Amino acid sequence: MTAQDSRAALADVPDCLLVDDPRFEHHAPLGHHPERPERLVAARAGVAASGATFERVEPRAATDDELSRVHDPRFIEALGDLRGRSGYIDADTYVSPESIDVARLAAGSLVAMVDRMIDGSCGHAVALPRPPGHHARPAHAMGFCLLNNVAVAAAHARARGISRIAVVDWDVHHGNGTQEMFWRDPGVLYISTHQFPFYPGTGDVDEIGEGEGKGYTVNVPLSAGGGDDVYASAFDRIVLPVLESYAPELVLVSAGFDAATRDPLAQMEVSPGAFGWMAAGIARVAAATAKGRMALVLEGGYDLVALEASLKSAIEGMLGSRTEGAEPGRAPDDEGVTRAARAAQKAWAAVT
Repeated sequence: MTAQDSRAALADVPDCLLVDDPRFEHHAPLGHHPERPERLVAARAGVAASGATFERVEPRAATDDELSRVHDPRFIEALGDLRGRSGYIDADTYVSPESIDVARLAAGSLVAMVDRMIDGSCGHAVALPRPPGHHARPAHAMGFCLLNNVAVAAAHARARGISRIAVVDWDVHHGNGTQEMFWRDPGVLYISTHQFPFYPGTGDVDEIGEGEGKGYTVNVPLSAGGGDDVYASAFDRIVLPVLESYAPELVLVSAGFDAATRDPLAQMEVSPGAFGWMAAGIARVAAATAKGRMALVLEGGYDLVALEASLKSAIEGMLGSRTEGAEPGRAPDDEGVTRAARAAQKAWAAVT
């Protein structure tokens, strides 16, 4: 192969895999709801604005076997009974006639994404599933979530023989469902930064896992009003050091963008550029230990302007093309970060 042929071949390799499908819009509320199909319009605009090249992952529905790795089979059956119906499972979580099929499509498409990341030449991925997933528990839908997309993907990676998977959850709400699913599993490291105390009420520093999984859950609860400097401190002192020590073979980011200043459902003050340097830091670890395998999986984010700008920045950070939003100095005296750092150091020392 000539040098010209080599350059041409490299030009044909996409920057990222992309999980998206028009059917994700068919999960739709009867009236106003913050988790609405229009979020995908904003997310797709952020994807396009990133300037990256994408190869689409062929969507497909998750099987019962794939879902039952993290969800109770009775719950899967009960969700199936809601197919074709409209209403609310709880005060926050709705279904429309196609929601159950859409949720299975979202989860299954992430399984297909993991297969492509493991088997193919492209290790980066961006996924835009709806409904989101990180609040979905083994036997309960909640918090806008029906099935836990990231957990289904992580469990599939484990089934494929990946022994160390990291889930980094920067959504402003604690991912109680993901934490619960891997509470006893040292093969999945779960790290979460989130506003606290806040919905869903979990995610304090003493929640570190049990049994063989003790120490492999790392929570970084942050007080309302925290901005870029607080997140820089959390990443510098906790998230990245723990991630580096764990040396994951695959990194899945529960990429919620509701910690953004503009978001109506939380009280954090994070700029779009912050999501770029957070993604860049995680990508450096993925490049060192995971053959670059890292996926940004959409969770929350309910202001459309902030969602578009923040996802664009995160993609650029993951790919190393970010040119704006330099990382700020950290906030050394933030109480939440200090508490979390002490707890993480103690728990992590016991397992390393």
